[in-house]
This record gives sequence, structure tokens and C-alpha cells, in this order.
Amino acid sequence: MTNRPVRIGVQLQPQHAEYAQIRDAVRRAEELGVDVAFNWDHFYPLYGDQDDKHFECWTMLGAWAEQTSRVEIGALVTCNSYRNPQLLADMARTVDHISNGRLILGIGAGWFERDYTEYGFEFGTPGSRLAALGEALPAIKDRLAKLTPAPTRNIPVLIGGGGEKKTLRLVAQYADIWHSFATGDELTHKLEVLRGHCDRVGRDFTEIEISAPVGRGHEHDPAAVAHRAQDLADQGVSLLTVSIGGPDYDLGVLEAALAWRDGR
Repeated sequence: MTNRPVRIGVQLQPQHAEYAQIRDAVRRAEELGVDVAFNWDHFYPLYGDQDDKHFECWTMLGAWAEQTSRVEIGALVTCNSYRNPQLLADMARTVDHISNGRLILGIGAGWFERDYTEYGFEFGTPGSRLAALGEALPAIKDRLAKLTPAPTRNIPVLIGGGGEKKTLRLVAQYADIWHSFATGDELTHKLEVLRGHCDRVGRDFTEIEISAPVGRGHEHDPAAVAHRAQDLADQGVSLLTVSIGGPDYDLGVLEAALAWRDGR
């Protein structure tokens, strides 16, 4: 079980909805008491009609920074391939200031081929994308240290992905939060792998917050949500995120997760 306070996040998928519906969902989630509001960094819907409505990640985060007052905000996760890392650092610093220090910089190597081909980015291979992420992370850190004005805080870096040789090594080196999709014995194993990487790079494993998904918007059984959340918390996960799609953004499963958090 984690010693960190358990937090509940919501990923509001920016697809199949008008922006007014997304804005309303952010408002409702903050009013319910969610700790973190995430979007994602794609150019087309991942589910349903892949030619339907969709909005861009970082311009949206700037709007959320103005709209909200309490929740942390971020992408789950930014695709490293889509922006120069120096520019991304400046974008993150700017949203950090707009939000008065509430940005989480979620980042990953990228995987959705249509985004790449339609927008003219080189898709490459999983290895080349991970190598680029490995080059970008120190460049982002370096640029953040040079910007004027400086960020309001040491912006937390969240890295998503579970590759044991490369991704988890980058987590040990650079991340404040690791987002994993593993559960059960697989999660236990990957946590041990991450602990080993931390030992090799001289990092305190306990500095890294563990994040995982706890439910999707179509799940409405509070007992099932609470059971899954408790299992993950028992394994050391302290940031549990519900993923909800448009256009209606039914927050029922989020309410169940928040009720579990508040009942602890």
C-alpha cells in the first residue's frame, strides 16, 4: 500500500464533442473534487468514428489553465514526436504560469500511426521513437532552466509506458510520475524492474508516484470501481485515473472513484 495520499484523475478524451461540451465536463469534474484533469495528445479520435470531431491538446490545456482554479492539469500523454522539445518546454512553462503552478508535463514516445502520417511526422520505429524521447527529456529540462521567467515550480514530469529496458530507465532518470497500464503480477514485476533502474541511476524509488487507469466512462458499478482502485492502491498506485469519452461525458464512474477516495 502506498504512503502517498491517493489522488483521482480524469482523462476527458477530446473526441466526438463540441468544445463547449468538453469545457462543461472540466467544470463538472472540478466541482466534483477531482485532483487532476487530463486530456490526450492526438489529432483524430482513437475510438468510434475516426473522422469525427477532435481537438488539439496543448491549446486546450491553456484554456483549462484559465478555466480551472484548483485541479492539476496535463496531457496523458504528450507525444514527444509532435513538437520540438525546446518549444514543448516553453509551452509547458507558459501553461504552468497561466495555471499558477498546476501543470503536469505528461510525455511519451508516441504510437498512433495515423497522427504521424496525416500530419507529416516520420513514424519511424518503436526504438527510434524511444531514442528521440531519451534525447528530448534532458533538452526539456535544460530549456526549463533557461527560461525567463522560470516555471513557478519544478514541473512534475509524467512518463507513460511500460517498456522494461528503455522506458522504465527513462522513468528512473527523469520522471516524477510513472503511468502504467499493468495490473496484478505484471505491475508487481514492472515495479521491481523500475526499482532496479532507480538503484542503477542513484534515484530514490519512493520519489516516483505510480499512476494507473481505474475505469472507463461506461462502467457504472461503484463496487467494481472501488475494488479495482483498492487493488491498485494496495500495490502502490496513488494516482488513479478514470477515462471518459465525449460527447456526453458521463461522470458516473468518476463519482464512484471519488467516493472510494473520500471513504478511505
